[in-house]
Amino acid sequence: MNANDRSLPLHGVTVLDLGQIYQGPYAGFLLAMAGARVIKIEQTRGEPLRARGDSLPYATLNSSKEAVTLDLKSAQGHEMFLGLVEAADVVLVNYAPGVPEKLHIDAESLWKVNPRLVFAHASGFGLSGPDSAQTAMDITVQAHMGPMSVTGHPDQSPVKAGVAFVDFLGGAHLYGAIVTALLDVERTGKGRLVETSMAEATYHTLCSNMLSWHQTGTAPRTGNKHAAMGVAPYDVYQCSNGHVALISVTNRHWRSVLEVIDRTDLLEDPRFRHNTDRAEHMSAVDELVEEWTRQRSKEDVAASLAAAGVPIAIVRGVDEVVKDAHLIERQFLQWVDHPTLGEIPLPHSPLRFHGSTLRQLDLFHAIGEDNETVYGEFLNLNPSEIEALRERGVV
Repeated sequence: MNANDRSLPLHGVTVLDLGQIYQGPYAGFLLAMAGARVIKIEQTRGEPLRARGDSLPYATLNSSKEAVTLDLKSAQGHEMFLGLVEAADVVLVNYAPGVPEKLHIDAESLWKVNPRLVFAHASGFGLSGPDSAQTAMDITVQAHMGPMSVTGHPDQSPVKAGVAFVDFLGGAHLYGAIVTALLDVERTGKGRLVETSMAEATYHTLCSNMLSWHQTGTAPRTGNKHAAMGVAPYDVYQCSNGHVALISVTNRHWRSVLEVIDRTDLLEDPRFRHNTDRAEHMSAVDELVEEWTRQRSKEDVAASLAAAGVPIAIVRGVDEVVKDAHLIERQFLQWVDHPTLGEIPLPHSPLRFHGSTLRQLDLFHAIGEDNETVYGEFLNLNPSEIEALRERGVV
Protein backbone atom coordinates (compact mmCIF):
# COMPACT_ATOMS: atom_id res chain seq x y z
CA MET A 1 0.00 0.00 0.00
CA ASN A 2 1.32 3.42 -0.97
CA ALA A 3 2.10 5.74 1.93
CA ASN A 4 -0.51 8.22 0.66
CA ASP A 5 -3.24 5.78 -0.42
CA ARG A 6 -5.67 6.48 2.41
CA SER A 7 -8.80 8.49 1.65
CA LEU A 8 -9.07 11.90 3.24
CA PRO A 9 -10.95 11.74 6.56
CA LEU A 10 -14.17 13.36 5.33
CA HIS A 11 -14.39 11.45 2.05
CA GLY A 12 -18.05 10.50 1.54
CA VAL A 13 -19.41 13.38 3.62
CA THR A 14 -21.73 15.80 1.77
CA VAL A 15 -21.97 19.39 2.96
CA LEU A 16 -24.47 22.04 1.89
CA ASP A 17 -22.56 25.29 2.38
CA LEU A 18 -24.81 28.34 2.69
CA GLY A 19 -21.96 30.38 4.14
CA GLN A 20 -21.41 34.02 3.26
CA ILE A 21 -18.40 36.37 3.22
CA TYR A 22 -15.60 34.82 5.35
CA GLN A 23 -16.72 32.88 8.43
CA GLY A 24 -19.03 30.27 6.93
CA PRO A 25 -17.13 29.81 3.66
CA TYR A 26 -13.86 29.24 5.57
CA ALA A 27 -15.44 26.37 7.50
CA GLY A 28 -16.74 24.97 4.22
CA PHE A 29 -13.29 25.28 2.67
CA LEU A 30 -11.67 23.36 5.53
CA LEU A 31 -14.30 20.63 5.14
CA ALA A 32 -13.64 20.42 1.41
CA MET A 33 -9.88 20.16 1.89
CA ALA A 34 -10.48 17.38 4.43
CA GLY A 35 -12.23 15.40 1.69
CA ALA A 36 -15.89 16.37 1.97
CA ARG A 37 -18.07 17.06 -1.03
CA VAL A 38 -19.03 20.68 -0.45
CA ILE A 39 -21.89 22.14 -2.46
CA LYS A 40 -22.00 25.91 -2.16
CA ILE A 41 -25.56 27.16 -2.41
CA GLU A 42 -25.95 30.82 -3.28
CA GLN A 43 -28.81 33.13 -4.04
CA THR A 44 -29.26 33.64 -7.77
CA ARG A 45 -27.09 36.78 -7.86
CA GLY A 46 -24.41 35.13 -5.73
CA GLU A 47 -23.60 35.43 -2.03
CA PRO A 48 -22.54 38.93 -0.92
CA LEU A 49 -18.80 38.38 -1.43
CA ARG A 50 -19.27 37.03 -4.96
CA ALA A 51 -21.84 39.70 -5.79
CA ARG A 52 -19.01 42.26 -5.60
CA GLY A 53 -17.33 40.52 -8.55
CA ASP A 54 -14.57 37.94 -8.88
CA SER A 55 -11.94 38.54 -6.22
CA LEU A 56 -8.95 36.90 -4.58
CA PRO A 57 -10.78 36.60 -1.21
CA TYR A 58 -13.63 34.70 -2.86
CA ALA A 59 -11.17 32.48 -4.70
CA THR A 60 -9.24 31.84 -1.49
CA LEU A 61 -12.30 30.61 0.43
CA ASN A 62 -14.18 28.67 -2.21
CA SER A 63 -11.72 26.31 -3.87
CA SER A 64 -12.87 22.75 -4.54
CA LYS A 65 -16.57 23.45 -3.99
CA GLU A 66 -19.41 22.83 -6.40
CA ALA A 67 -21.52 25.92 -7.04
CA VAL A 68 -25.30 26.01 -7.38
CA THR A 69 -27.87 28.78 -7.13
CA LEU A 70 -31.24 28.55 -5.40
CA ASP A 71 -33.93 30.96 -4.23
CA LEU A 72 -34.71 29.62 -0.78
CA LYS A 73 -37.55 32.12 -0.36
CA SER A 74 -39.54 30.58 -3.21
CA ALA A 75 -41.77 27.58 -2.55
CA GLN A 76 -40.10 25.50 -5.24
CA GLY A 77 -36.62 26.54 -4.15
CA HIS A 78 -37.44 25.50 -0.59
CA GLU A 79 -38.75 22.15 -1.81
CA MET A 80 -35.59 21.61 -3.85
CA PHE A 81 -33.44 22.42 -0.84
CA LEU A 82 -35.24 19.80 1.22
CA GLY A 83 -34.47 17.32 -1.55
CA LEU A 84 -30.77 18.13 -1.23
CA VAL A 85 -30.94 17.86 2.55
CA GLU A 86 -32.25 14.31 2.34
CA ALA A 87 -28.89 13.17 0.93
CA ALA A 88 -26.64 15.56 2.89
CA ASP A 89 -24.69 15.08 6.10
CA VAL A 90 -24.17 18.73 7.03
CA VAL A 91 -25.90 22.06 6.46
CA LEU A 92 -23.68 25.05 7.26
CA VAL A 93 -24.91 28.62 7.70
CA ASN A 94 -23.70 31.88 9.15
CA TYR A 95 -26.96 33.75 8.88
CA ALA A 96 -28.14 36.03 11.67
CA PRO A 97 -30.06 34.15 14.36
CA GLY A 98 -33.67 33.64 13.36
CA VAL A 99 -33.08 33.68 9.60
CA PRO A 100 -33.07 29.87 9.18
CA GLU A 101 -36.39 29.74 11.04
CA LYS A 102 -37.89 32.40 8.75
CA LEU A 103 -36.76 30.39 5.73
CA HIS A 104 -37.98 27.14 7.33
CA ILE A 105 -34.53 25.61 6.97
CA ASP A 106 -33.67 25.49 10.67
CA ALA A 107 -32.47 22.30 12.34
CA GLU A 108 -35.88 21.22 13.63
CA SER A 109 -37.43 21.64 10.18
CA LEU A 110 -34.64 19.79 8.39
CA TRP A 111 -34.54 16.89 10.85
CA LYS A 112 -38.02 15.99 9.62
CA VAL A 113 -36.48 14.98 6.29
CA ASN A 114 -33.04 13.91 7.57
CA PRO A 115 -32.82 13.04 11.29
CA ARG A 116 -29.06 12.37 11.04
CA LEU A 117 -28.27 15.86 9.78
CA VAL A 118 -25.66 18.07 11.44
CA PHE A 119 -26.93 21.65 11.32
CA ALA A 120 -24.05 24.08 11.94
CA HIS A 121 -24.85 27.71 12.70
CA ALA A 122 -22.16 30.37 13.14
CA SER A 123 -23.25 33.78 14.34
CA GLY A 124 -21.89 36.91 15.95
CA PHE A 125 -22.99 36.39 19.54
CA GLY A 126 -24.68 33.00 19.63
CA LEU A 127 -28.24 31.79 19.26
CA SER A 128 -29.30 32.79 22.76
CA GLY A 129 -28.62 35.54 25.27
CA PRO A 130 -29.33 39.29 25.34
CA ASP A 131 -26.87 40.12 22.55
CA SER A 132 -27.89 37.32 20.17
CA ALA A 133 -29.83 39.64 17.84
CA GLN A 134 -27.02 42.20 17.62
CA THR A 135 -25.58 42.58 14.13
CA ALA A 136 -21.94 41.50 14.10
CA MET A 137 -19.03 42.03 11.77
CA ASP A 138 -15.34 41.39 12.38
CA ILE A 139 -14.53 44.98 13.33
CA THR A 140 -17.51 45.33 15.67
CA VAL A 141 -16.70 42.08 17.47
CA GLN A 142 -13.09 43.24 17.89
CA ALA A 143 -14.49 46.35 19.53
CA HIS A 144 -17.08 44.55 21.66
CA MET A 145 -14.85 41.75 22.91
CA GLY A 146 -11.78 43.75 23.88
CA PRO A 147 -9.07 43.15 21.25
CA MET A 148 -9.49 46.66 19.84
CA SER A 149 -9.01 48.22 23.28
CA VAL A 150 -5.58 46.57 23.67
CA THR A 151 -4.36 47.08 20.09
CA GLY A 152 -2.21 50.09 19.28
CA HIS A 153 -0.04 52.41 21.34
CA PRO A 154 -0.95 53.78 24.76
CA ASP A 155 -0.92 57.42 23.66
CA GLN A 156 -3.18 56.79 20.64
CA SER A 157 -6.75 55.74 20.00
CA PRO A 158 -7.58 52.03 19.86
CA VAL A 159 -7.22 50.41 16.44
CA LYS A 160 -8.52 47.23 14.88
CA ALA A 161 -6.22 44.37 14.00
CA GLY A 162 -4.87 44.61 10.46
CA VAL A 163 -6.48 41.27 9.56
CA ALA A 164 -10.02 39.90 9.90
CA PHE A 165 -8.99 37.37 12.52
CA VAL A 166 -12.39 37.12 14.22
CA ASP A 167 -14.12 35.80 11.11
CA PHE A 168 -11.51 33.10 10.66
CA LEU A 169 -11.52 32.11 14.32
CA GLY A 170 -15.26 31.67 13.98
CA GLY A 171 -14.88 29.58 10.84
CA ALA A 172 -12.20 27.36 12.34
CA HIS A 173 -14.30 26.72 15.45
CA LEU A 174 -17.31 25.93 13.26
CA TYR A 175 -15.26 23.32 11.42
CA GLY A 176 -14.29 21.76 14.74
CA ALA A 177 -17.90 21.69 15.91
CA ILE A 178 -19.04 20.06 12.67
CA VAL A 179 -16.43 17.30 12.73
CA THR A 180 -17.16 16.62 16.41
CA ALA A 181 -20.88 16.37 15.68
CA LEU A 182 -20.27 14.03 12.73
CA LEU A 183 -18.49 11.66 15.10
CA ASP A 184 -21.46 11.88 17.45
CA VAL A 185 -23.86 11.03 14.60
CA GLU A 186 -21.79 7.95 13.79
CA ARG A 187 -22.09 6.83 17.42
CA THR A 188 -25.73 7.68 18.08
CA GLY A 189 -27.47 7.91 14.70
CA LYS A 190 -28.97 11.24 15.78
CA GLY A 191 -28.37 14.60 14.17
CA ARG A 192 -27.24 17.58 16.18
CA LEU A 193 -27.40 21.34 16.10
CA VAL A 194 -23.99 22.92 16.71
CA GLU A 195 -23.25 26.61 16.99
CA THR A 196 -20.29 28.91 17.39
CA SER A 197 -20.15 32.63 18.00
CA MET A 198 -17.55 35.07 16.84
CA ALA A 199 -17.58 36.73 20.24
CA GLU A 200 -16.88 33.56 22.20
CA ALA A 201 -14.28 32.38 19.69
CA THR A 202 -12.43 35.65 20.29
CA TYR A 203 -12.34 35.58 24.10
CA HIS A 204 -9.33 33.27 24.51
CA THR A 205 -7.15 35.60 22.45
CA LEU A 206 -7.15 37.94 25.46
CA CYS A 207 -5.13 35.54 27.64
CA SER A 208 -1.99 37.69 27.87
CA ASN A 209 -4.07 40.82 28.42
CA MET A 210 -6.02 39.02 31.12
CA LEU A 211 -2.73 38.43 32.91
CA SER A 212 -2.18 42.18 33.13
CA TRP A 213 -5.79 42.81 34.15
CA HIS A 214 -5.66 40.14 36.86
CA GLN A 215 -2.39 41.42 38.29
CA THR A 216 -2.90 45.17 38.02
CA GLY A 217 -6.59 45.76 37.31
CA THR A 218 -5.85 47.23 33.87
CA ALA A 219 -5.14 45.91 30.39
CA PRO A 220 -3.48 48.80 28.55
CA ARG A 221 -2.43 49.17 24.95
CA THR A 222 1.27 48.30 24.81
CA GLY A 223 2.13 48.72 21.13
CA ASN A 224 4.38 45.87 20.07
CA LYS A 225 5.44 45.02 23.61
CA HIS A 226 4.16 42.10 25.67
CA ALA A 227 0.53 42.62 26.66
CA ALA A 228 1.34 42.31 30.37
CA MET A 229 4.71 44.10 30.00
CA GLY A 230 6.23 40.98 31.50
CA VAL A 231 8.77 39.91 28.87
CA ALA A 232 11.86 41.69 27.53
CA PRO A 233 13.10 41.84 24.90
CA TYR A 234 9.70 41.59 23.23
CA ASP A 235 9.21 44.18 20.50
CA VAL A 236 9.69 45.15 16.89
CA TYR A 237 13.18 46.53 16.31
CA GLN A 238 14.45 48.77 13.56
CA CYS A 239 17.17 47.54 11.20
CA SER A 240 19.02 49.40 8.49
CA ASN A 241 16.47 48.32 5.86
CA GLY A 242 13.32 47.36 7.74
CA HIS A 243 12.22 45.73 10.97
CA VAL A 244 12.36 42.46 12.87
CA ALA A 245 10.14 41.05 15.61
CA LEU A 246 12.12 39.53 18.48
CA ILE A 247 11.10 37.79 21.68
CA SER A 248 13.27 36.31 24.39
CA VAL A 249 11.04 33.82 26.19
CA THR A 250 13.70 32.16 28.33
CA ASN A 251 16.97 33.12 29.97
CA ARG A 252 18.69 30.86 27.45
CA HIS A 253 17.27 33.00 24.63
CA TRP A 254 18.60 36.11 26.34
CA ARG A 255 22.05 34.63 26.75
CA SER A 256 22.02 33.79 23.05
CA VAL A 257 21.08 37.37 22.20
CA LEU A 258 23.99 38.70 24.24
CA GLU A 259 26.39 36.26 22.59
CA VAL A 260 25.24 37.25 19.09
CA ILE A 261 25.48 40.99 19.74
CA ASP A 262 28.85 40.49 21.45
CA ARG A 263 27.75 41.75 24.88
CA THR A 264 28.53 38.74 27.07
CA ASP A 265 29.91 41.24 29.54
CA LEU A 266 26.29 41.79 30.58
CA LEU A 267 25.51 38.15 31.35
CA GLU A 268 25.73 38.75 35.10
CA ASP A 269 24.40 42.30 35.08
CA PRO A 270 21.68 42.30 37.78
CA ARG A 271 19.42 44.41 35.56
CA PHE A 272 19.24 41.65 32.95
CA ARG A 273 19.88 38.39 34.80
CA HIS A 274 16.30 37.11 34.88
CA ASN A 275 13.20 37.93 32.87
CA THR A 276 11.63 39.79 35.78
CA ASP A 277 14.77 41.94 35.97
CA ARG A 278 14.70 42.62 32.25
CA ALA A 279 11.00 43.53 32.37
CA GLU A 280 11.76 46.09 35.08
CA HIS A 281 14.52 47.56 32.88
CA MET A 282 12.67 47.20 29.57
CA SER A 283 13.84 50.50 28.10
CA ALA A 284 17.48 49.61 28.71
CA VAL A 285 16.96 46.17 27.13
CA ASP A 286 15.30 47.66 24.07
CA GLU A 287 18.01 50.29 23.64
CA LEU A 288 20.69 47.64 23.88
CA VAL A 289 19.05 45.42 21.26
CA GLU A 290 18.14 48.18 18.84
CA GLU A 291 21.57 49.79 19.03
CA TRP A 292 22.81 46.54 17.46
CA THR A 293 19.96 45.88 15.00
CA ARG A 294 19.88 49.43 13.67
CA GLN A 295 23.38 49.03 12.23
CA ARG A 296 22.57 45.81 10.35
CA SER A 297 20.21 44.61 7.67
CA LYS A 298 17.07 42.78 8.69
CA GLU A 299 18.34 39.71 6.83
CA ASP A 300 21.61 39.65 8.78
CA VAL A 301 19.88 40.25 12.09
CA ALA A 302 17.33 37.50 11.53
CA ALA A 303 19.87 34.99 10.26
CA SER A 304 22.29 35.57 13.13
CA LEU A 305 19.73 35.34 15.91
CA ALA A 306 17.75 32.48 14.34
CA ALA A 307 20.96 30.45 14.07
CA ALA A 308 21.39 30.94 17.81
CA GLY A 309 17.88 29.63 18.47
CA VAL A 310 16.28 32.98 19.28
CA PRO A 311 12.64 33.46 18.16
CA ILE A 312 12.86 36.17 15.50
CA ALA A 313 11.25 37.07 12.19
CA ILE A 314 11.56 39.75 9.57
CA VAL A 315 8.47 41.94 9.31
CA ARG A 316 7.34 41.02 5.83
CA GLY A 317 4.75 42.51 3.51
CA VAL A 318 1.91 40.66 1.81
CA ASP A 319 3.87 40.74 -1.46
CA GLU A 320 6.61 38.71 0.24
CA VAL A 321 4.30 36.28 2.02
CA VAL A 322 2.52 35.17 -1.16
CA LYS A 323 5.90 34.18 -2.62
CA ASP A 324 7.15 32.37 0.47
CA ALA A 325 9.34 29.48 -0.68
CA HIS A 326 8.58 27.36 2.40
CA LEU A 327 4.80 27.63 1.92
CA ILE A 328 5.13 26.91 -1.79
CA GLU A 329 7.37 23.87 -1.28
CA ARG A 330 4.84 22.43 1.17
CA GLN A 331 2.12 23.07 -1.44
CA PHE A 332 0.21 25.23 1.01
CA LEU A 333 0.47 28.09 -1.47
CA GLN A 334 -0.14 27.27 -5.11
CA TRP A 335 -0.01 29.82 -7.91
CA VAL A 336 -2.69 29.27 -10.54
CA ASP A 337 -4.05 31.09 -13.57
CA HIS A 338 -7.61 32.39 -13.41
CA PRO A 339 -9.40 33.72 -16.52
CA THR A 340 -10.41 37.04 -14.93
CA LEU A 341 -8.07 37.43 -11.95
CA GLY A 342 -4.86 36.42 -13.69
CA GLU A 343 -2.13 34.54 -11.83
CA ILE A 344 -3.14 34.26 -8.19
CA PRO A 345 -1.87 32.50 -5.05
CA LEU A 346 -4.35 30.01 -3.60
CA PRO A 347 -3.83 28.56 -0.12
CA HIS A 348 -4.53 24.99 0.87
CA SER A 349 -5.84 24.02 4.30
CA PRO A 350 -3.47 24.37 7.27
CA LEU A 351 -4.69 20.91 8.32
CA ARG A 352 -2.53 18.02 7.09
CA PHE A 353 -3.67 14.39 7.13
CA HIS A 354 -0.62 12.20 6.79
CA GLY A 355 -1.25 9.07 4.77
CA SER A 356 -3.50 10.89 2.30
CA THR A 357 -2.56 12.91 -0.76
CA LEU A 358 -3.42 16.61 -0.54
CA ARG A 359 -6.69 17.32 -2.29
CA GLN A 360 -6.13 19.14 -5.53
CA LEU A 361 -7.13 22.79 -5.42
CA ASP A 362 -9.96 23.32 -7.88
CA LEU A 363 -10.54 26.96 -8.83
CA PHE A 364 -13.83 28.37 -7.59
CA HIS A 365 -16.70 27.60 -9.95
CA ALA A 366 -18.75 30.20 -11.76
CA ILE A 367 -22.09 31.11 -10.21
CA GLY A 368 -24.52 28.24 -10.78
CA GLU A 369 -21.92 26.29 -12.77
CA ASP A 370 -22.95 22.98 -11.22
CA ASN A 371 -26.72 23.41 -11.31
CA GLU A 372 -27.24 20.70 -13.91
CA THR A 373 -24.85 18.24 -12.28
CA VAL A 374 -26.14 18.64 -8.72
CA TYR A 375 -29.84 18.98 -9.43
CA GLY A 376 -29.67 16.17 -11.94
CA GLU A 377 -27.96 13.85 -9.47
CA PHE A 378 -29.90 14.74 -6.32
CA LEU A 379 -33.33 15.70 -7.70
CA ASN A 380 -33.41 13.87 -11.05
CA LEU A 381 -34.04 17.11 -12.93
CA ASN A 382 -33.10 17.24 -16.61
CA PRO A 383 -31.42 20.23 -18.30
CA SER A 384 -34.65 21.58 -19.78
CA GLU A 385 -36.33 21.51 -16.37
CA ILE A 386 -33.38 23.30 -14.80
CA GLU A 387 -33.47 25.92 -17.56
CA ALA A 388 -37.15 26.50 -16.88
CA LEU A 389 -36.34 26.99 -13.20
CA ARG A 390 -33.64 29.47 -14.16
CA GLU A 391 -36.08 31.45 -16.30
CA ARG A 392 -38.44 31.69 -13.32
CA GLY A 393 -35.63 32.84 -11.04
CA VAL A 394 -35.71 29.74 -8.83
CA VAL A 395 -32.09 28.86 -9.70
